Formats: sequence, structure tokens, C-alpha cells
Amino acid sequence: MRGKWVTEFAPDLEQFWFETYGHVAKTGEATNFENYAEAFQRWFDVRAVRVGDPADRQIAIIFNDVTARREAEERLRVSESVARQNVERVKLALEAGAIIGTWHWDLPSDQFTVDEAFARAFGLDPALGRSGIPLAQITATVHPDDQAGLTEAINAVIARSGSYAHQYRVRRSDGRYYWIEANGRVDHAPDGTPLSFPGVLIDVEERRSIAAERDRAVADLRALAETLEQRVAERTADLGQAEDALRQSQKVEAIGQLTGGVAHDFNNLLTVIRGSIDLLRRPGLSDERRQRYIDAISDTAERATKLTNQLLAFARRQSLKPEVFDVSESVRTVSDMVRTLTGARIKVSHRLPTEPCYIDADRSQFDTAIVNMAVNARDAMNGAGELSIVVAAASGMPAIRSHPATPGEFVTVSLTDSGPGIPADNIERIFEPFFTTKGVGEGTGLGLSQVFGFTKQSGEGVVVTSDEGEGATFTMFLPRVDGLDGGAAEEGDNSLPLGEGACVLVVEDNAEVGMFATEALGELGYHTVLAMDASKALAELATDAGRFDIVFSDVMMPGMSGIELGQEIGRLYPKLPVVLTSGYSEVLAQSGTHGFELVHKPYSIDTLSRALKKVSRRR
Repeated sequence: MRGKWVTEFAPDLEQFWFETYGHVAKTGEATNFENYAEAFQRWFDVRAVRVGDPADRQIAIIFNDVTARREAEERLRVSESVARQNVERVKLALEAGAIIGTWHWDLPSDQFTVDEAFARAFGLDPALGRSGIPLAQITATVHPDDQAGLTEAINAVIARSGSYAHQYRVRRSDGRYYWIEANGRVDHAPDGTPLSFPGVLIDVEERRSIAAERDRAVADLRALAETLEQRVAERTADLGQAEDALRQSQKVEAIGQLTGGVAHDFNNLLTVIRGSIDLLRRPGLSDERRQRYIDAISDTAERATKLTNQLLAFARRQSLKPEVFDVSESVRTVSDMVRTLTGARIKVSHRLPTEPCYIDADRSQFDTAIVNMAVNARDAMNGAGELSIVVAAASGMPAIRSHPATPGEFVTVSLTDSGPGIPADNIERIFEPFFTTKGVGEGTGLGLSQVFGFTKQSGEGVVVTSDEGEGATFTMFLPRVDGLDGGAAEEGDNSLPLGEGACVLVVEDNAEVGMFATEALGELGYHTVLAMDASKALAELATDAGRFDIVFSDVMMPGMSGIELGQEIGRLYPKLPVVLTSGYSEVLAQSGTHGFELVHKPYSIDTLSRALKKVSRRR
């Protein structure tokens, strides 16, 4: 295809390509769809995104061949349909007592082994049925008019393998012809050789007299009783599959709730941002109104950042900045904020231990968890009642949900409200993201998710106890550590740091983010060089490492990560400082920043400048 025009291999799709990809190039709205290419007779998953300067209207298109998956899905759909039909037939047969015999046909030797019921029904010697009967002797009882169709059906299923169902008339031991249905399955060896053909015969004749039906039902019941153990095992397997399907359905429901909540909240935020941008583009806008719209965009971006951090906290994938601090002191400080948030009609009190209780955690996330639990209690009490915050030491943590009790030294932080309590069927769901019992627009349902994620990532967990009508208590368990080492925090400089001609090597695989970073640093007086991945960054350093004062690198990049790049720079150029940036990083969430300064995405120019100035002072 390379070097050819679209019309050479898919002339009928040319207009479709231009309309679809032209929309991406003009608007910047990415598109993703699956398309069947008639010219290649293949299915493709197509992803188109705009790249580079929007004015250039350039797009990147990724085609992923998904033909095998689509064909597998179609085969699975057909197989499931056939299986459902066969299961239904067997169920009906079992309920009606219509099974009249079973067989197993060894195809290489052409020998049928049949059960006694089968042999009896066709006047065959049961002993011969156990030792083996050829196909010709079995089909001798088939009605002459049905023999050709039966032969064709048998040959077809042997050739393709899989399930088999065919109806025809046979002469039974009383000399009369009866309609039956044969159900079976042909299994092949890996090389395609037909091996076996087991099956069951079902009587599909019209209802007979009551006496004959009763006799046959008794005989079938006796035969079914002999296979009771097998049927119980099959039923148990069916129940296990049903439970698996239920669990999968619950997972899908939770994912749907999560994605729906994220879409709802982000659409609200994007509405404000997009509307403000449209208003900023209007001519003749006063400075006051322009500043108002800029402030609205800034405030909305901050709320979007907070929402993302809450999601990362629940997922336990946020990059925490742990520090050792006294829980009592932090609770005492945040209590004033809690009183302001809860209002004058809620009495807030706290009980703190006389001795310090130290933990090693992210202080900002800890304070946020306290505030989230307090706001949840305020809403539960409808703005009036009592809220008590208690800090205490504990030896061990009780069992929580599926986790066993944990020994050790812990610090507990409990918030108890005087609200109506939590219904028993909701206690297991209150930490689910976007789950809320509030009305539409009265809460995101992410506050308690942040509490859950923070405690799991920082220590152990959170325990909830509640009796309906008697309030609820939320207790965080966090591992206790030794006291502070006496180190003083570095005093910050509130002025906006400037680059003063320093040269920064920016390493970012996203072209748009890299362009923003270099332009932002240029505004601050820095010189910049952009490398799109770690290998190009190392090549720049190998050329002339002395011209660079700082390396500013993304964490998650193809190939070598930002942490690995920083470690390699530390080995090759130990005096060159490295600053990392990330919005989400599995590596950071699990093992920390490895001693590197970290700037969280999305970052402001102020935050970036201060981080660069901080590491430059250490050089």
C-alpha cells in the first residue's frame, strides 16, 4: 500500500476517508472505529488523531488488524447459539423423559457401543452393543426414505466436526417406525482426523397413550437415576458458571458507574472551559470580563485536577509525598476548616492523646481525607448535629471486609456523627467511586473513595461501623512510626523564580506537552532543548552535557522510563540535577520517586519554575 493512492485499492471509500479524517484534521477531535475493508477482506480497528501544529492539519492514522478477533467472536456467537439450542433440547428431553438411548461411535474402527436402552429399543443384543456394532447394522433400521438424508448429515458433521442434530424414522423392536432425533458431537484429533462421535437418541413421536407414556417415563427415570452423580456435577458446574457471569456483570456495572461519573463531571468542567474560551474569542471584550473568563478557566482546571487526584487516590495510583508528622497536630489544625465546612449548626469536638502520634504519610492527602469524611458526615446529618474527631493509638487492626486482622502499632483517626446511620446494604458500597445516596447535583460520590484509596496506599484501611438511627463512625488505621528527626523544612521563596539563561533539557514523548513546557520555560528566561524520548536525551547529553543545567523529564515514556533515565544520568553525569513529572505512574505509585524532585501533571508555570529553582540551588 505504501506510495499508492487510496483510489488504487479502495475507490469506493475515498469520500469516506476524506470526510472522516478531514474532520479529525480540522477539529482535532480524535476518532476510533472498526471498519471492514472490502479490498483486503479484513477488519481493522482504526484510530486517527491530529498531530503537530493544528494549522498544518496533519493526522496520524493507526490501523490494527482485528480480523482474527472478529472472526473468533462470530464463531463464538454461532457456537453459543448452537449450544443454547442443544441445551434447550436436552432440557426438554430430560423434562419429558424422552431420551431412549445413548451411543459412542469410534470412527477409526467403525464400532458403535450402545447402552442397554438403545439395544432394547432396536432389538439388538445388549452384549453385542457393549462389544461393538458397525454403522451399517445400526442404520439398517432406518426408514428407506430417510437413509440418504441421514448419510449426508453424518458425512457433513464428520467433515467439519462439532455438534450434530438430525431427525429421521427408525424401526424399533415392535416392527413399527418412530420419529427420533439424534444429538451428538464429533471430535477430531489435532491433525484433523475424526476420532469419536458420542450422542443420545430422543423420541420425538406424538404423545402416546397414557399407559405407554408412563412405562417409558419409568424406564427413563431408572436410566437417569444411574447417572445422578454425573448430573449433579454438571449442575454444580452450571451454577459455578452462573456465579462467574454474575460477578462479571457486577464488575461491568461498577465500570459503567465509574466511567459514567467521570464523563458527567468532566463534561461539566469542559463546558465551563469551552464556553469561557468562546467568550474570550469575542471582539471588543473588556479587560475585566477577559480576566473573569481567564479566572473561570483556571478555577475549572483546578477542579479537574482535584477530580483526577481523587480518582488516582481511589485507584491507589497517586504519587504521594510522605512525611513524618504528628496526627494530633494535623487534626488540631484542620479542625478549624472542618468547623467552617460543617456550619454553625453542627457541634465539632475532638479528643486528642497527650503524647504525639506520628505517621509517615502525605499530609495534604491526610487532611483531605479528614475533610471528606467531615463533609460526608455533615450531609448525612442534614447540616445539624454533632461530629466528634478522636485520635488514639491502637495495637492491631481488626478484620476489614475480606482482609484478616493485622497486628502492629497503629494510629487511629475516628469521625463519629449523630446522623441517621448507614443502611446495612449500603455499607459495602459506600467506597465505590461515584456511588452516592444524595440527589443529582448534590455530590460527586468521590470523597469516601479518596479516603479509601489514601488509607490503603498509606497504610492499612478504613473501618466503618453504623447502626441505623444511631449515626456512623469512620476510622482510619495508619501505621505508627517513630518521631521526627528534627530536620527543619526549607524556607520557600514566594517570588516567581526566573531562568536567568539556564539551559533545560526537556524530555517528553507527547509533542504538545513538550511544546508547552519549552514555551513556558522560555517565558521564564530558560533556554530549552526538546528530546522526544530517553535515547534522544542521552544522545544530546553525549554531544555536549556541559551546556545543560537541568533535565526535566516525563516518567511514563516508551522504552526507558523517566526514572530509569534519571538513574542513568546520575551514573554518567552525577552533578546534573533531574526533575520528573507525571500525571499517573504505576512505577511512582509502587516504589516512589527514587529521590528525584517530582512535579505533578497538570502543573502550572509557577510550580514548574519553583521545582527547577529548588534543584538548581542544590547543584
